[in-house]
Amino acid sequence: MTTETYHIPVLLRESIDGLDIKPDGVYVDVTFGGGGHSREILRRLGKNGRLYSFDQDEDAEKNVPADDRFTFVRSNFRYIRNWMRYYDVEQIDGLLADLGVSSHHLDDETRGFSFRFDAPLDMRMNKRAGTTAAEIVNNYDEAQIAEVLYTYGELKNARRVAAAIVKSRGEKAVRTTGDLLQVVEPLFPREREKKETAKLFQALRIEVNHEMDALKEMLNGAGELLREGGRLSVITYHSLEDRIVKNFMKAGNAEGKVQQDFFGRIEAPFRQVSSKVIVPDDDEQQRNPRSRSAKLRIAEKVMSDKR
Repeated sequence: MTTETYHIPVLLRESIDGLDIKPDGVYVDVTFGGGGHSREILRRLGKNGRLYSFDQDEDAEKNVPADDRFTFVRSNFRYIRNWMRYYDVEQIDGLLADLGVSSHHLDDETRGFSFRFDAPLDMRMNKRAGTTAAEIVNNYDEAQIAEVLYTYGELKNARRVAAAIVKSRGEKAVRTTGDLLQVVEPLFPREREKKETAKLFQALRIEVNHEMDALKEMLNGAGELLREGGRLSVITYHSLEDRIVKNFMKAGNAEGKVQQDFFGRIEAPFRQVSSKVIVPDDDEQQRNPRSRSAKLRIAEKVMSDKR
């Protein structure tokens, strides 16, 4: 499988341009996947530049380029601070994140990320550990399931869906994507069935992989590691993660709470590089349907860490 079929990079030129790459700089790609963004960073780096790329999925390791300037870190990006410390990296010049689920995961018929295939309800990015989606739908109580679906999928009928899942599992365990679809399809209007089902699968995937907590930890780590003038380039795909990224770039925290100094002046550790969110043009959206919901935000570190 080629890296291009594994995952088509979204907003490739715009996201890498946003990093304003210095030839001898140190950069981190926290979502390696098929390696498309990483390869473009390497193309722009000089011989003394360094790139560290993270991915917790063992499948991604097959796409690692043979390049002395490159280091692959098989780990969740939430541990970025620990790994950079391990590699004796105190500061970085830029960080790229292409969030959400990759083309590879959606197209893999065995992983349970997509409702296009009947597969075990797994959805773990890291197949070595963690709770599966099947364990969530079969073991969480009704209120917990409803909260996951409403919070992470923004499903308005989350309670009805949760009740149907609990009732169904009482007769037979929900083990596959097909089992789950049988339970929920009658609850979604025909004209919105695909959209609502996508929200359901998104919610379960986020819960399985603790994506929101991991994102907050990664951003906090990036804030500490970025040197003054360093760039943060982040691509999001849904409102939950976009809100966190937007708040972080505005205020330096996931909640968007603006800090003020003794004189009432706003202490913002980042400067928005682009005044507007960057979205794919029509051509890219036609070539790569996954890009249609993508939003790119870029910020520059303007304040030294208070350490």
